Amino acid sequence: MPTIALLGTGLLGVAIGHRLLEQGVTLKIWNRSAAKCEPLLKQGAEQIENLDGAAKGCQAVITVLRDGPVSAEVIAELGDLDAVCCLPMGTMGISESRQLELQVQGQQGFYLEAPVLGSKPEALKGTLLVMAGGDAAIFQQQLPLLRLLSADPKWMGPTGSAAASKLALNQLIASLTHGYSLALRLVQASGLEIERFMEVLRPSALYAPTVDKKLDRMLSNDFTNPNFSTALLRKDLQLFVREAALAGVNAEALEGLVELLTLAKGTPLDAGDYSALHALTADSAKDH
Repeated sequence: MPTIALLGTGLLGVAIGHRLLEQGVTLKIWNRSAAKCEPLLKQGAEQIENLDGAAKGCQAVITVLRDGPVSAEVIAELGDLDAVCCLPMGTMGISESRQLELQVQGQQGFYLEAPVLGSKPEALKGTLLVMAGGDAAIFQQQLPLLRLLSADPKWMGPTGSAAASKLALNQLIASLTHGYSLALRLVQASGLEIERFMEVLRPSALYAPTVDKKLDRMLSNDFTNPNFSTALLRKDLQLFVREAALAGVNAEALEGLVELLTLAKGTPLDAGDYSALHALTADSAKDH
């Protein structure tokens, strides 16, 4: 099995690390906050004390970091990549990913963007949806590694195509959650039982499984133990709006949703599950 460097051991990064270790991968790990490395160290990972030169001897460097600028900053600290492939799995802008590819090439490395759809449960089971963008030959080289995390990794096309796909999907997460929240609020205000409404919605073409996945959280206002936070959803939606403008797409309608999500700042909702968006559609949320 290969040696992999994993940079970023937040919620998703730790789950990816656990999966790789269970599959027999030799894993070297780093996080800005070293304490977050502890779960993987206990499972047998090796801690990277100094990023400079840490990619040496690795098949690949996987990054699961907050955004494009942070990914670029951390990868720069690796120095000469010596033909190692960098696989950023976090969400970033199309232009950011293309710029990061040039940076990695300048560091004598290879690049394959590989953002994922899914969170902790899917990562632990190896059922993440991996979207890869970059050179097709590099994708083929990294396919055995990607298959440890995904049953069917998809090559989307040149660099930027996977980043675009990931942003588009995360925009749908925000828009679908918002749309369902508004529907539930109106149904509740009318006095109609939610389950009666769901009996009509479920067999219709309007149904998406995410509504049942988040329904209990929304109705109980329990947004603890998140797999994807409200803060991260807002960050990704802001990134989508920015990239849409660069692409000449009119996404002005989403700016109101960004503003709504901004109401969570400074409250427990921001660190909670993104279904906390439902709490923001309550009339009382305007008073926060």
